[in-house]
Amino acid sequence: MNGSPADSVGAMGVSVIIAAHRAHDTIARAVNSLLAQSWPHWQAVIVSDDGTDYRPTLTAAGIDDPRLTFTGTGRIGAGAPAARNAGLAAATLPLIAPLDADDRFQPARLATLAPLAWARGAAFDNVAVVRDEDDSPLSILFPETDGVVEFDAAAFLATSVPMFPLVRRALCPGWEEDVNFCDDVVFNVQTLDRSGPVPLVRTPLYEYRQRAGSITFSADSGARADGCYRHVLDRLAGDGLRIADPDLRARFAAAVEAKRARNAAYTAAFQAGRCANFQEFLTLNES
Repeated sequence: MNGSPADSVGAMGVSVIIAAHRAHDTIARAVNSLLAQSWPHWQAVIVSDDGTDYRPTLTAAGIDDPRLTFTGTGRIGAGAPAARNAGLAAATLPLIAPLDADDRFQPARLATLAPLAWARGAAFDNVAVVRDEDDSPLSILFPETDGVVEFDAAAFLATSVPMFPLVRRALCPGWEEDVNFCDDVVFNVQTLDRSGPVPLVRTPLYEYRQRAGSITFSADSGARADGCYRHVLDRLAGDGLRIADPDLRARFAAAVEAKRARNAAYTAAFQAGRCANFQEFLTLNES
């Protein structure tokens, strides 16, 4: 790239897309995690999917920053993929990063991942799962170590915790609005199909919060997951789900079938009262 190093750093700005549905009790925490970033080159695109205005909630929390952008889906409950696509349309910076409205970034996340994503097209990091009610750590996706390793679609398909990469806008596939449960999985496979292997930072810089009342706690979560998996399999067999690599499509289909089997085991455990949510099920089965 041409220009000074300062120009290059400024060019690596990150549009952080926050889909907000009934998120007034958590949105300030998510946005505060951006305000705490050591990397100042970001904007937050807050997308209302519940017909409410999130500005007063943030103002009441003492948050007023010119890097905040507000938009909406124009609907109520359109779903996270539709909200994120609305955010993507409003985003103005060259790197894209989703942030769930009840999660948060660690302070060094953007400074660590933005240069890697800019250089390689995308970058992932480790994920810490935390129980929201008492801040208890539940699990870490990968054993925590320093350093960066290569990460590809095969490695991603072996995971069981949501991951949230930074992606260059030119490679960002957008979100499938007809995939309403496992949309993050599809997004990440599509991203890795476009980018090839990318860096994975082994430090957990994304905090994934498990909350009572979330979709993974609902009594019908197992059925919803299975419906999503069946729909993804139908898309893969039909239009290929916008995945260009046929080998990756086949590996993805096999991984989805494995996820269906694991989801059936989770549903049985949930109904028997042995676990309260999917991440707890995974923790119990890893112990």
